[in-house]
Amino acid sequence: MRGHDRINPILPDELILEIFWHLDSKSSHDACSLVCKRWLDLERLSRDTIRIGASGSPDALVNLFARRFVNVRNVFIDERLAISVPVQLGRRRRGDQSTLPSLKLHHVAGQSGSEDGEMESYCLSDAGLTAVGEGFKKLEKLSLIWCSNVTNVGLKSIARNCSSLRSLDLQGCYVGDQGLSAVGECCKQLEDLNLRFCEGLTDTGLVELAIGCGKALKSLGVAACAKITDVSLEAVGSHCRALETLSLDSEFIHNKGVLAVAKGCCLLKILKLQCINVTDEALQAVGIFCLSLEMLALYSFQRFTDKSLCAIGKGCKKLKNLTLSDCYFLSDKGLEAVAAGCSELTHLEVNGCHNIGTSGLESIGRSCMNLSELALLYCQKIGNCALSEVGRGCKYLQALHLVDCSSIGDDALCSIAEGCRNLKKLHIRRCYEVGNKGIIAIGENCKFLTDLSLRFCDRVGDEAFIAIGQGCSLHHLNVSGCHQIGDAGIIAIARGSPKLSYLDVSVLQNLGDMAMAELGEGCPLLKDIVLSHCRQITDVGLAHLVKKCTLLESCQMVYCPGITTAGVATVISSCANIKKVLVEKCKVSPRTRRRAGPTISYLCVDL
Repeated sequence: MRGHDRINPILPDELILEIFWHLDSKSSHDACSLVCKRWLDLERLSRDTIRIGASGSPDALVNLFARRFVNVRNVFIDERLAISVPVQLGRRRRGDQSTLPSLKLHHVAGQSGSEDGEMESYCLSDAGLTAVGEGFKKLEKLSLIWCSNVTNVGLKSIARNCSSLRSLDLQGCYVGDQGLSAVGECCKQLEDLNLRFCEGLTDTGLVELAIGCGKALKSLGVAACAKITDVSLEAVGSHCRALETLSLDSEFIHNKGVLAVAKGCCLLKILKLQCINVTDEALQAVGIFCLSLEMLALYSFQRFTDKSLCAIGKGCKKLKNLTLSDCYFLSDKGLEAVAAGCSELTHLEVNGCHNIGTSGLESIGRSCMNLSELALLYCQKIGNCALSEVGRGCKYLQALHLVDCSSIGDDALCSIAEGCRNLKKLHIRRCYEVGNKGIIAIGENCKFLTDLSLRFCDRVGDEAFIAIGQGCSLHHLNVSGCHQIGDAGIIAIARGSPKLSYLDVSVLQNLGDMAMAELGEGCPLLKDIVLSHCRQITDVGLAHLVKKCTLLESCQMVYCPGITTAGVATVISSCANIKKVLVEKCKVSPRTRRRAGPTISYLCVDL
């Protein structure tokens, strides 16, 4: 009954808080906070995570949040992301001084103060970071992405005030050795540290951190830090015995550093390396000492050979995930060694390793029966026989990615379709030997397929997609550049995939309004559509589409001569959830621009 509260007098605070802690989305929390003042106060106590973008003043936002949400444990501040914050935060309650007096959304020339001072209001400063440390005493996870104004002063404040810190991400922050040393001295529970693009650091800071909190550290990432050398990795190997994850991207790291980590961190499970000066000697040590290794990613290695993979295959029996990218001196012999020794392998990516061919992948198909995801990118020497072996041996394969594999065609896909009936994701780009036969086989056999991307496969046409529409219910479809696909193929998809949410049909010259009408009728859950360069689609088809697809959030339709100002206005007016429309500027009327200016992105053609 209106005016009678049947909940609050009965439920204690502890029970309501317990309910709030089980809510899985911010919108649910926000809705509960609007019920009454008691729920608002309790909901604030239940918040454990806040995220701040670049709009307005991050320092002021931090001060506001620190007063309102006292139990926050996770803080994410990313200056690459913008957020929408109203200029007026609402009427101030009596006694509530927690509005943002200096919140700025746009820099206005001519106001008092220097331009630099105005622009700095968009960046988190040491004052804001100090407020984080002093306001969130229970802080366990702090992420500062590209916060360029933060220095040692702010990081020292975090270290002194947040002794329970377990995860620290400083990507792109120009902090120095003193701040990192303070973290090592005060944050003895630190487990996860990301120092990617921290150009101000040297070995001094990382060595002192390793000494200070090395016993707890489990994950470390370093990239583009020119002054961090093997000296730091030797300290990590000596003091961080519990290290499980290491990611290195540096031309200043050599064998000495990686050897120290391999010998000292025997619990290592994840190793990602892009170090052009590391050779076989270091990777052989990984194979000998890191027997718990589960994931190995090697990028742009030009100084090691099959000896390294032979050592990995011999020693790392628990390896499940292997990525080989631009490793020019690897051959089939190395991949055969991995197949023979690492039978638990579930994920394999081979990218631009031009000496790896059919026989290496055949060995994977014969030995790694638990393989669930396979990616072959720019592998010109791998032929149909390799995927035929994968089809016979890897019954649990769920995802297959093929990019620029000129020797792989329909026979390979037929083998995959017949053997890997649990396939859920198939992504193919510029594999010109793939045609209708292979895709028809996928449609007839892979009933669980939900994600299909065929980009610039110009031998695939309507016949294949009629089979896909009859056999599979897709959620995601990309057929950009498949010139032979027209209305018949897309209509079949519309009738067979009622849960389709993403569709890219760009550069389909034969696609017209009939397909758009069928998509509107058959795919009410569609959220994102790309129609660019579709010359036959007009305002009529677009109107049919948006009439039923009320959940549409983004629409790209550049270079569609049949779509006019009226069509763009129809999309804007019909789709309440629309967030992005990409179109030529000349097709947006002043009225549409006033109605949905921030939603519209323009293709720059006015040269």
